[in-house]
Amino acid sequence: MNSVSSTDPAERSSPPWRRVTAGVLSAALVPVVTCVTALMLLTAYTTTGAAGAPPARIGVSNARIFVPPNSENTAAFFDIGNTGAADDVLTSVSSTELGVTMLGRRVTRDGAGHMEPLDSLTIPARSRVNMTPYGVDVMVLDPPRLKVGDRVRFDLWFRDSGQVTVDAVTVPARA
Repeated sequence: MNSVSSTDPAERSSPPWRRVTAGVLSAALVPVVTCVTALMLLTAYTTTGAAGAPPARIGVSNARIFVPPNSENTAAFFDIGNTGAADDVLTSVSSTELGVTMLGRRVTRDGAGHMEPLDSLTIPARSRVNMTPYGVDVMVLDPPRLKVGDRVRFDLWFRDSGQVTVDAVTVPARA
């Protein structure tokens, strides 16, 4: 009977438990080094201040919609505050009770004013945007018949803050 023996004297002289321990340690070394490296990189990232910027904190108040003098169109207005440390963007406004709604702004050219649609409205960090008839508003095309004191539900959609639902009160149109 032939037995196969190792020719390496170091392998013959080391106990079996040492060979098993060395195998386990070398197998564990790669995940441990990877975790430590990832932890060091994440620590450096957060130390620079780039990670985890506080989110926007959106609040909507003074929601109102003009009772239209005719049935063609009207406008809704909101005061939007952002008490957070990051900007947010109002991307759209909708209402299941109204016709077509869209963000718009008043533009004056050659002494004549008209409304132009807006794709979005940035709400800067730690600031407030107040919609007015002379600036930014929500245009409402072909609204239903409205009376002073009616309440109309609006959904304001923000890029980061998501949906904010508010009830606007109908008020007489002002010049």
